[in-house]
Amino acid sequence: MINDKKMINNTKMINNTTSHIHHIYIVKYQDKEYPALLKTIKDPPKELYCIGNKALLGSASFAVVGGRKPTEYGKWVSHKIGQRLAENRITTVSGMAAGIDTFAHKGAIEAGGNTIAVLGCGIDICFPASNRRLLQQIKTEGLVISEYAPGHPPTRYTFPRRNRIISGLCMGTIVVEAGANSGSLITAELAGEQGRSVYAVPGNITAPMSLGTNRLICDGAMPISNVDDLIEDICGKDYIPDKVFFNNLGFEEKEVIDALSKGGEMNVDELSRLLSKPVGNVRGIVTVLELKGMVKNSMGKVFIAK
Repeated sequence: MINDKKMINNTKMINNTTSHIHHIYIVKYQDKEYPALLKTIKDPPKELYCIGNKALLGSASFAVVGGRKPTEYGKWVSHKIGQRLAENRITTVSGMAAGIDTFAHKGAIEAGGNTIAVLGCGIDICFPASNRRLLQQIKTEGLVISEYAPGHPPTRYTFPRRNRIISGLCMGTIVVEAGANSGSLITAELAGEQGRSVYAVPGNITAPMSLGTNRLICDGAMPISNVDDLIEDICGKDYIPDKVFFNNLGFEEKEVIDALSKGGEMNVDELSRLLSKPVGNVRGIVTVLELKGMVKNSMGKVFIAK
């Protein structure tokens, strides 16, 4: 247990707005809370400043990174990956940068899962300023960490350096969108050097935001053709959507899942008759459940995703 002397009461000003009161915990290399995976990398940080649930340092984690100016598609994919990782109790790790990082964090949080933000500045500084609300949310519901002491300003050198921590905490790194000179490519390169898995989302060969990710695939990164295939690859072929996530479904969604669990695959008309609900209503519920990865629809039959 980290002793009380390591706690610093954080009452600094963040972007001219008083932050909520949080405690900063210092986890040193020799402490039992220090993440085992991070110890194996080259030049691991001697200490980590942490705000939030420091137990997440030992959780199964994947990094989701990408460019700061993503397309709408990139935003959707990163949010979806964060969500699906959360639903399978995998912590989403990213750098809280604008763009892909932001949407990955939000996807995890909105699904009720865990996320870790690794900052390239002092833990009491919000960068970018536009993510002030997200930073407070992660401090409360997840974990924020930095190797830099409070007050340390963000610089052009601190961000590339923090990338080794993002990849080092994780079993693998997923790059969603990245231009030819994106900093997320550094994270992917570091992950490869650390012996971790590297995934990339393929994109249009003429799109600037796909140049980096397509190059990663050419260099050996595993392409992601489907988000559920990614989760299956990470969790194993026999994974089942998390029961905790099931408990967070709406009443009508649970009715559909329960009916499919008991009756096996059915078409929408059969579900409609069984549940005594209009076909259009049931079709809408099924569509939402498909987006959440709970069911699949093939050849007119709806069944539980496995």
